[in-house]
Amino acid sequence: MAEIISLDKKLKNDREKKTELVRKRKIQAIQKVFQCTQCAFKCEKCGTQLPSDREKQKKANHYFQRIPYQFCDGCQREYIDYINRLRGNGDPDCYWHNEEWLCLWKDWIEYQGSVDRYLQSKEFKKLLQEIKQSGPELPDH
Repeated sequence: MAEIISLDKKLKNDREKKTELVRKRKIQAIQKVFQCTQCAFKCEKCGTQLPSDREKQKKANHYFQRIPYQFCDGCQREYIDYINRLRGNGDPDCYWHNEEWLCLWKDWIEYQGSVDRYLQSKEFKKLLQEIKQSGPELPDH
């Protein structure tokens, strides 16, 4: 005779699998945000690995104190030129820093603001809290 499967056990097992799947999706959502936007070791704009002596460079360069993003040297120069061009200046030798380039930077900065607002949203904070309460699988960022 075939083995009888307990309906209660099956339902409980299905609920546990679904709960674990939801938890994994939540963890993946959080990891994606942190891996894609919050890495302290890469340029926020292009993703280039940053040198390990970045803190020394920040202290030595007065521009670093005014830049709200973590950039590689190339993106830092472009950001400074972007700000200068908004003020009516900029490097005239960089002819490719045209209107489309200005729009690209403006859009990128708006995107960064959107990411920051998302990270500060009550729903994202709730997600973080749920995961913290359910186990220690979150990355430290």
